[in-house]
Amino acid sequence: MPRYSHILFDLDGTLIDSAPAILASFREAFAQTGIAPVRSIDESIIGPPLTETLQLLSGSADSALIGQLTEAFKASYDSEGYKATADYAGVGELLAELAGAGLQLSIATNKRIHPTRLILTHLGWLDHFRHIYALDLFSPRLPDKAAMIARLLADQGIPKEQAIYIGDRSEDGESADANGLPFIAATWGYGSLTPAEMRAGWQVAAEPAALGAMLIDA
Repeated sequence: MPRYSHILFDLDGTLIDSAPAILASFREAFAQTGIAPVRSIDESIIGPPLTETLQLLSGSADSALIGQLTEAFKASYDSEGYKATADYAGVGELLAELAGAGLQLSIATNKRIHPTRLILTHLGWLDHFRHIYALDLFSPRLPDKAAMIARLLADQGIPKEQAIYIGDRSEDGESADANGLPFIAATWGYGSLTPAEMRAGWQVAAEPAALGAMLIDA
């Protein structure tokens, strides 16, 4: 029997390569609004919530300016842009294998809930996930990923000793730690997690097949 019956996943950089779609919509948002970004729009910006990323790219916290960029980004990404999202090789098979083994899968992502559901539907993965949580799923919006994971565990009555979180960034591991969950870093994506950032107790999976073996044989 697998040790963990509840598998919680990050999304961007863990299950999907969303960079091309996200970056294209960020570039279109700045072009459409005529606002000049203060730093390069590249893969290093992928991961944080939309508002935080737009503040970083614009060099501004002005609510009107960020609101203008947000609407332009959503208009691009939520209509056609998200369709350029790709799944990492082997992830579809991994999810089917885990679900087939009777494990309960959930998403806990910084991505907004609307495009998250669009992408999961587009990739044919929606039925694999029992629960899908995002920061903006609630009002007021949840403050961070650690709080989101805590809310998911509490809402669904998931015992911590039966759950594990999978992600690609140091924030993911720290959010797992904050909730007393074990953490596996998916290193096949573009996450910012480096060997120097690894903490005691964190594990690493270099490919989806290896992750599947770790979870099913745990």
